[in-house]
Amino acid sequence: MREQQGRPDEAIIVGAGMVGATLALLLGQAGVAVRLLDARPESLPDESAGRGRPGLRVSALTPVSQRLLEGLGVWSVMARRRLSPYTGMQVWDAEGSGEIRFSADQAGVPVLGHIVENDVTQAALEERLSVLPNVRREAGARVVALEQAPHGADNRVLCLEDGRRLSAPLIVAADGARSPLREMAGIGTAATETGHVAVVTTVRLARDHGGVARQAFLSTGPLAFLPLRIEGRDDHCSIVWSTSPEEAARLTRLTPEALGEALASAIDHRLGAVTPIDRAVSVSLTQRHARDYVQPGLALVGDAAHSIHPLAGQGVNLGLMDVAVLSEELLAARERGVTMGDERILARYARRRRGDNASMLMLMDGFRLLFGARAPALTLARNLGLAGLDRLTPLKRLMMRQAIGERGRLPVSCR
Repeated sequence: MREQQGRPDEAIIVGAGMVGATLALLLGQAGVAVRLLDARPESLPDESAGRGRPGLRVSALTPVSQRLLEGLGVWSVMARRRLSPYTGMQVWDAEGSGEIRFSADQAGVPVLGHIVENDVTQAALEERLSVLPNVRREAGARVVALEQAPHGADNRVLCLEDGRRLSAPLIVAADGARSPLREMAGIGTAATETGHVAVVTTVRLARDHGGVARQAFLSTGPLAFLPLRIEGRDDHCSIVWSTSPEEAARLTRLTPEALGEALASAIDHRLGAVTPIDRAVSVSLTQRHARDYVQPGLALVGDAAHSIHPLAGQGVNLGLMDVAVLSEELLAARERGVTMGDERILARYARRRRGDNASMLMLMDGFRLLFGARAPALTLARNLGLAGLDRLTPLKRLMMRQAIGERGRLPVSCR
């Protein structure tokens, strides 16, 4: 990053992942002096991202998130690397016959979203950040304590591992689901153990996926085949299989051939033979929701504020909406001469985001419990419900508008 010319920091963002980097761009492009602290070692934009074998971790970015990233000049950089649009979704209950299908045509949009490797989004954000003179990214900067400034000053002080002490009117925690900064601030969370572990890998298919995302609800948890477009071909998918810890351990020990057969069988061979092309790794899943999003001079965003079951691929989209709303409130206040860490401004951000995030967390937990139930009566009810819903086009259209991010009052950057 270019050095700021002696300007004091107006905001310090702790965590330079996709959400933290996006906030740095939103503020930096508006002229705010931002310091972005990255605990990872020094890294330049990954030139290999989006080329060759797909990265293991992907996100399903909605059209609303796309508009945000387009406005920041990031989407075009991502498109030069790799994007995988999807225009349809199929969801079915593997324990019965219930099934529902969604299409972009029914929603009145060109695509329902894009499956994007996290490395691609991260590399594009870092490329854009590298040319902003008022954003200073510091690699290997690990925060070890959060203190109150001495002598009655309002600012908080970040104590770094290398002995430095940094302060700014606003500090933002974007440091992930297990946010150390959130814990240092004494903000508790309501945690829900899902009982699931996600098994993640990448596969090649015998049949083209046709730009359709597929999700089967199995007795042990949901299995998603997320479509990838690799070198113009529609024969790869990213796999997210949420299952019990015991089953996850078994799946990750299987040979590639045995894992491929297990995956193909789990979706009734709808895509023919399935061949893993990467290792299978497991990721523990816990839903968390911070009891407070803000304190004086401090705000939580992304997974630091809320982490969600990957059932509907909404995690990063919720985080991007957090920073779009937060930046909108901060920049409007800054124009009026209000300090960035003003409690009233941060409270407005919290009010605008907490309800939407809480609703999505509750919805995902409800789906998890409903489709995890083994009682015959519930199995019959959910299958009848899926089949009936599939015939109700207006209700399906409403659900799709919600899924693509068209909920509530969108910030200007996302319209």
